[in-house]
Amino acid sequence: MTDRPLWTVEAMAAAMGAASAGPLPLSIPGISIDTRTVAPGEAFFAIKGDNRDGHDFVEGALAAGAGLAVVAAERRDRFPSHAPLLVVPDVLDGLRDLARASRARAQAKIIAVTGSVGKTSTKEALRLTLARDGETHASVASYNNHWGVPLSLARCPASARYAVLEMGMNHAGEIAPLTRLVRPHVAIITTVEPVHLEFFGSLEAIADAKAEIFLGLEPGGAAVVNRDNPQFARLEQSAKQAGVGRIVSFGEHAGADARLVNCSLRSDGSTVQARMLGTDVTYKLGAPGRHLVLNSLAVLAAVALVGGDLALAALALAELQPASGRGSRVSLDVPGGAVLLIDESYNANPASMRAALDLLGHAEVGARGRRIAVLGDMLELGPSGAELHGALAEAVVANGVDLVFCCGPLMRALWEALPSAYQGGYAETSAALESQVLAAIQPGDTVMVKGSLGSRMAPIVKALASRYRRATASAQA
Repeated sequence: MTDRPLWTVEAMAAAMGAASAGPLPLSIPGISIDTRTVAPGEAFFAIKGDNRDGHDFVEGALAAGAGLAVVAAERRDRFPSHAPLLVVPDVLDGLRDLARASRARAQAKIIAVTGSVGKTSTKEALRLTLARDGETHASVASYNNHWGVPLSLARCPASARYAVLEMGMNHAGEIAPLTRLVRPHVAIITTVEPVHLEFFGSLEAIADAKAEIFLGLEPGGAAVVNRDNPQFARLEQSAKQAGVGRIVSFGEHAGADARLVNCSLRSDGSTVQARMLGTDVTYKLGAPGRHLVLNSLAVLAAVALVGGDLALAALALAELQPASGRGSRVSLDVPGGAVLLIDESYNANPASMRAALDLLGHAEVGARGRRIAVLGDMLELGPSGAELHGALAEAVVANGVDLVFCCGPLMRALWEALPSAYQGGYAETSAALESQVLAAIQPGDTVMVKGSLGSRMAPIVKALASRYRRATASAQA
């Protein structure tokens, strides 16, 4: 961290073509779009979202200590003349302009990450590894959309040595403007899976939308692509068509440039042997899961491609921890013992659901304990949704899961596909399922909760955590 200002107000105003109003500070330490977390002196951008207009929160932001607010010209009259404001034609466009100015002044090597699964965990692993080698800036949370990417880029300090930006999409054409704004030196596609299939119709269309990330690569930049994925050849061709000079593949495939040689999966992490761009590397991962092992190959390849210290990066991966809702673990005190709760409630799709079931399969259980999966609907899968849910029965059995609780109309297909011995309970909603789960758990059990955001599985996690006192936490949110 640095005490230097993020932006002088003069530079901000010039970048955005903003008019000044009221007594303005000389500089700002940061940028906020949320009055709940705005820090003293920060610039508050009054972005208009789908449900809320940031202009409704300007007074609250200034009262909370924001140094200034960026507002639209058509809303200027809502605020007193003495309010510290930068006035622009459109606030989101102003943020994009500031992001362009940030990219223009940046000395950092920039890595962009997209993929159907694993974007955020890969971004966090890159943050962790690159920080060992120099000042590293990265997107917070999952700020990966049309406002999250420019916000993250505008927040990049001029002094940063590395920057990692996550890019997501629901529709074709959404990543292209983001990558052209960021102009990364390395672009990673973790994988292509049937996510948001409702909006695309085919895996090939999803691959093409992800491949848009190559369109913004800097001259001489590199693409890092999953060699094990069936869409690899299509992605490789897209990269070549975009003029990408270096394509680096990762995975178990014998032809992968960053190749997994061997790994030992444990309940609390993994040990990995890899051949990394011609160099043999052995390292430990602090978080469990085969999917994290494979994505760690992409992480180390990207570190090497931007000139980072590969040895320091490999050592840092031992400290990797899953984020809240993405595999974080907590031990709960229950009468007679303890239960391990694995929180995977942030989101779900067929690939991440299989990864989570594999994670549960490798998790330890106590004496007479069971592996229990509590699963909610995977959304935005289109006409094949029911089929994709039912197909999870094979992964349940293969990973030694003992009991499954399901909720949601789509999860009915999995419920009906399961042998009766695996059926723990079913309900139409997570709220209706909650009491069944609370009543079923026993000392020694390991319980994994997962579903799409819209299926509202997080309240079940909260109900378990509030009913039973947290004993120890193995990962912090």
